[in-house]
Amino acid sequence: GTVLCVCDAVTFGPLCSGNSDNSRRQSDSRGQGHYGARRGDRVHKGLDIMCTDGSTVYAPFDVTLHGNVIVYTDPAKAAINQGINLRGEGLCFKLFYVRPDKTSGSVRKGQRIGTMLPMQSVYPGITSHVHVQMCDKSDPTPYF
Repeated sequence: GTVLCVCDAVTFGPLCSGNSDNSRRQSDSRGQGHYGARRGDRVHKGLDIMCTDGSTVYAPFDVTLHGNVIVYTDPAKAAINQGINLRGEGLCFKLFYVRPDKTSGSVRKGQRIGTMLPMQSVYPGITSHVHVQMCDKSDPTPYF
């Protein structure tokens, strides 16, 4: 029989209050927000979804929480050095720059996960955003 692959049917619901269509960070003074963008000698391994500092961050679909993420080793970036590991819809991914309300258990689609951290305090003038990164560092863009 035919095997139907619904692999690409997963779409992220709204991640951030005030950005219901998951508008992406484009080009700003600090670089670009798309997957594969250059970061000096590195490559950007995520997709940046615009989010105003202090905004509420939501579950994009039903997810389970798998602990917090340490983004940086640089103490100067402590103000935004939080995130959360998530699984849902067969995907494993991380959200950076979010202070999670909790780091275990499950959250239903559209429910609050946490708060966008004060990115402007570390990167003045950047387009504040949540960074979405797949656990295997693959491109998250198809899910948006």
